[in-house]
Amino acid sequence: MRNAFVNTLSTLVAEDKNLYLLVGDMGFGLFNSFQENNPERFINVGIAEQNMAAVAAGLALEGNTVFVYSLANFSALRCLEQVRNCVAYHQANVKIISAGAGISYGTLGITHHSTEDLSIMRAVPNMIIFSPADAYESAAVTLAAYKVDKPCYLRLGRGRESLIHQHEIDNYTIGKAIKIFDGNDCAIFSTGAISYEASRAAKALNAAGISAAFFTFPTVKPMDVELIEEYARKCKMIVTVEENNTIGGFGSAIAEIIAELKGEKAFLKRVAINDEFTSVVGSHDYLKSYYKLKGENIFDMVAKEMSISADFDAVGGGATNCLNH
Repeated sequence: MRNAFVNTLSTLVAEDKNLYLLVGDMGFGLFNSFQENNPERFINVGIAEQNMAAVAAGLALEGNTVFVYSLANFSALRCLEQVRNCVAYHQANVKIISAGAGISYGTLGITHHSTEDLSIMRAVPNMIIFSPADAYESAAVTLAAYKVDKPCYLRLGRGRESLIHQHEIDNYTIGKAIKIFDGNDCAIFSTGAISYEASRAAKALNAAGISAAFFTFPTVKPMDVELIEEYARKCKMIVTVEENNTIGGFGSAIAEIIAELKGEKAFLKRVAINDEFTSVVGSHDYLKSYYKLKGENIFDMVAKEMSISADFDAVGGGATNCLNH
């Protein structure tokens, strides 16, 4: 996912002399080629994320397109005041890139986990929020963010995420969900790299006899309101999946839309991290199991709500390469 971002940015900078990349003393190895080929448009501001956001705003207000890169908890939390006041308030053309979303930096603990950033950034006016599911979506939203002259927040995984898509996504439209497959009984909506676990659950549910639709949401703000309303009317149940605090994030955004929908509608279940600090440490896969974000956890919850008796492994959900294209 990170490599897809860098590759896309490297293509863009070759054609745009007003594109800059700022980093907060990280990304070593990741940006070597970019720096070597574009030394005048690569700025390492050091371990000074607040200053990085302010510098980016200044460059953008002079007519440039500016990407800033840091770990998610730093770019979303440490420099939030500068992002709010310097970038978003002035509608500066700054793209905030956050790597290591959710609990992907598992062994480094809560200082490096980022489980509140979707909630926080949703509340910042003028901010477009992207949360790609895999490398193909990462490339697509990087290009979409570049093309729009507005502040953007782009949430990336740590790297080596399983693929949801089998090919490149052309001309992605900001605010639109992407249908992976359709269904009528329930709809699973997911955002970010955790979408792989959601895809495992959706596949297994279909194998167990539940007609489950599955969509990824590369954009968290603005939301695909029309699609959400369509499936809220069409299905009995909607499930949201995210690697973020359950309060204020992706699931909350969908809950707000469904709550204002008149008439008969699906009931909603949110799969997310409970309102707690992720103080347990371990591998990313271990933490997904601990916080019940795995495909089998999603499958069991839906099966229970839909009153069917089925085993995740028995229907083929246990295969780790189930949807790993």
